[in-house]
Amino acid sequence: MRKFFVKSDQVNNNKIEIIDEDVNHIKNVLRLTAGEKIKICDTSSSKNYICEIEEVSRDVVTCNIIEEVSSEAEGNVILHVYQGLPKSDKMELIIQKGTELGVTEFIPVNFKRSIVKISEKDEKKKIDRWQKIAEVAAKQSGRDIIPNIRNIENIKNVCNNIKGYDIVLVAYELEEENYIKNELLKIKKDNTNYRIAIVIGPEGGIDEEEINDFKLSGAKIVSLGKRILRTETVALQVSSIIMYELENGGN
Repeated sequence: MRKFFVKSDQVNNNKIEIIDEDVNHIKNVLRLTAGEKIKICDTSSSKNYICEIEEVSRDVVTCNIIEEVSSEAEGNVILHVYQGLPKSDKMELIIQKGTELGVTEFIPVNFKRSIVKISEKDEKKKIDRWQKIAEVAAKQSGRDIIPNIRNIENIKNVCNNIKGYDIVLVAYELEEENYIKNELLKIKKDNTNYRIAIVIGPEGGIDEEEINDFKLSGAKIVSLGKRILRTETVALQVSSIIMYELENGGN
């Protein structure tokens, strides 16, 4: 069943109005008509509804709520990915697949060794595109939220803003002793909600001075194993490990 997102002001009594780009998608791409059923999620409350389309007009799709349904799409892990800006369209892949894996928020970061530089002029356009990719991936994977894409940050701001997490993990290829599982086992408890951040460098890696800044900020520097991974692989591997170990109690 197709899933769409709305905000709370689009839900009124027993009706929901779908607006903007989703109208065109429903009408001209999916060619759904009155009487067909869809799933709608209110992103403000994470409530999910089975609805029946009542009317498809030029600007609005009006739906009747049939029933509210429970959802377990969102677990007990709030996961933020601080991703060093990668080359080409790798950020799109990271956001798409990270959304499917359960990431809650993506923060693009400028590192010293970042090859890609995005001007202020182009930043909004990039963020808007990445946000749309997150929305499409959230619909496809049945999420109850659309992961937020924040503006591009620098290392100083990142280090100043990582105090509110249960743990901050920095993936570093030169770390040889402290593995990610060691740190996750230290915080792992039954029936616990976690707020976790992971920091991933760009293709050129993280500079030693930046690693020291993260250490001073309380972050844990971790190894992912003996092999050197591409930056887009790291984001997906670490997200998978964290969800496997901690989501809804882990193992």
